[in-house]
Amino acid sequence: MPNRIDALRAPLLIAWQITRDCDLCCLHCCTESAPGKPLPDELDERQALELVREIVDNEVPYVMLCGGEPLVVPHFLALAEALGAAGVDLKIETNGQRLDAIMAERLARLPIRSVQISLDADSEEVYRRQRPGGSLAKAHAACRHVREAGMPLEITFAPTRVNIDELLPVIARARSLGAFRFNTGKLMRIGTAARLWNTLEPTETQYREFRAALEQQADVEPGMELCYIPFDIAQGLRQSLADPPATMLVLPDGRVKVAAAVPYICADLRRDSLADAWNAYRDAWRDGAMIAAAKRAVQDESSHPAAQRWTMLRAVGV
Repeated sequence: MPNRIDALRAPLLIAWQITRDCDLCCLHCCTESAPGKPLPDELDERQALELVREIVDNEVPYVMLCGGEPLVVPHFLALAEALGAAGVDLKIETNGQRLDAIMAERLARLPIRSVQISLDADSEEVYRRQRPGGSLAKAHAACRHVREAGMPLEITFAPTRVNIDELLPVIARARSLGAFRFNTGKLMRIGTAARLWNTLEPTETQYREFRAALEQQADVEPGMELCYIPFDIAQGLRQSLADPPATMLVLPDGRVKVAAAVPYICADLRRDSLADAWNAYRDAWRDGAMIAAAKRAVQDESSHPAAQRWTMLRAVGV
C-alpha cells in the first residue's frame, strides 16, 4: 500500500545535524555530542555546500540546521546564508551560548521560520548541572537577541530527575521572552541520556505531575503553543509507521538515518544523490527489518539505546 510520502519528489524537511561537536556536555544529549568530539569524516565546507546545492536543486522547502551545536561549525553561516539566498526556509536549533546580537542580525536577514533554544532550567544552578559548561544567562540573552532581531523563538525543555521541578518557571520564562512555541515530552533513552538513565529518568510520579502541569498550562494563555504530543518515542514511532514523515535526518558525515529511534541508515550523501537518498528513505518504510525495529522500539523502551549503533539498511528489492 503506498505511503503519503511516495507522492513527494523530495522531503518537505531536512533535519541536518551538521556536527557532533558541541560546546556543552549535556547529561540528556540524545546524540552523544560533547566538546571536541565531532564524528569522524564529518562533511567539510565544500562537501556541505555541495549538499546545499542538491537541496536547492531538489526544491526542498525547509531545512533545520542542528547538531551537536551548529554554531561551533566555522562554515555554519555559509550554509545558512546559501540556503537562505535560495529561498529555503530555515530553523536553527541551538543552545544559545554563541548566539549574540551580531549573529542574530545576520540570521534575521534570512528566511528564518524559527530559532529554537534550549532552556532546561530556570535557575543557574540546575541549568549548569544538566548542561555542564553552559550559562543560563547566555541562553536568556540569546532568546532576547532572537526576538529583538524580529525572529520567531521556540523554547525546548528536556525533563530529567535534575530539572523536572522547574517546568513551570521555565514555561513562564518562555512566555516572558516572547516564545511562540514551547516543546517538551518524555526524555529520550538514547545517546548520553541512555548511559546515565538510572540517574536521569524521572519517576512515574514525576511524569504524572509533569503531564498534568502541561495540560493545565496549555489552557493558560493561547499566545504560546505547548507542544508535548507525541509525548514519547513510542507514540512518535506509531505515528510514523502509520504515516511515515516527509523528513530526512542527515547525520554530520552525510549518512541518512531513517528515524532517530532506530539504528538504520538508508543512504550516504557522500556518494548518493539526494534524489536517490529520498527514494531509499521511502523504500525503508516498507522494509521488513526497518518495520520490525520500529515495532520493537514501540514495545520495548530498553531497545532504544541500540538506535546509536548504526547499520546500513539493505535497499528494498536488492
